[in-house]
Amino acid sequence: MDDTACVEFLQWALPRLHMRWEGFRKVRSQVCKRIQRRMRALQLSDIKSYREHLQRHGEEWRVLDGLCRVTISRFYRDRAVFSALQSDILPELLRQMRGRGDTRLRVWSAGCAAGEEPYTLSILWELGLKQHDAEASTRVEIVATDSDRRLLDRAVAACYAYSSVKNLPEGWRRRAFVEKNGMYCLSLPFRQHVSFMRQDVRAEIPPGRFDLILCRNLAFTYFDAAMQWQILRRLADVLQPAGILVVGIHETLPRDHDDFAAWSQRLGFYRRRT
Repeated sequence: MDDTACVEFLQWALPRLHMRWEGFRKVRSQVCKRIQRRMRALQLSDIKSYREHLQRHGEEWRVLDGLCRVTISRFYRDRAVFSALQSDILPELLRQMRGRGDTRLRVWSAGCAAGEEPYTLSILWELGLKQHDAEASTRVEIVATDSDRRLLDRAVAACYAYSSVKNLPEGWRRRAFVEKNGMYCLSLPFRQHVSFMRQDVRAEIPPGRFDLILCRNLAFTYFDAAMQWQILRRLADVLQPAGILVVGIHETLPRDHDDFAAWSQRLGFYRRRT
């Protein structure tokens, strides 16, 4: 299957999955390779045959949906975002939390992949905030969700190649990880704040309310406008008043939304209106 054939197929199939072609344009090779492997497994000769297979077998759409999940993640991805979280966002959320009389800061990492984002937050908390700013009684609880069981299994194992951890500040990497057989394995104290759940953000949300939600490079890149609106409403429903939503630095929220005000559009920070 050449690139032209795959592009034509994706432009036909993605809208039927409530996804948008524009989000896949630059990363389509990953998805095209998966579809090619699926076609071989089904012993189909070309993409036209796979399209016919989809039309005859409705359950195959669920398989295709899984093939279209793009997973590009690493620790400390977008350094400026985590720098702002450490210096501005989290201290402000801690002040709000204490003002409500709470002692627990709750964070949701939606589309957490193999755990790189929520574990980065845990490391930032332990090494960048807790020792300097947080009161002794303050706890952080990070709920991380993804729809891919294999990625969640990797997250629980918490061992990564150097390419995944290389962007972390060297001091943090040295203190947070133990090298084992060429892999960097996260030490237990940095795992304790994070719990993983298998959920699809399009259909499920974790229980409770959150001070901070990270939904980066997922909903507002790959899903169509109607699905983006549905997800945004769900996020608003579980975010504390004046809580912060973080989206990808190249993403924007749907137009005419009234639940959020921009904190920093450049970094993808939006504040829940009170």
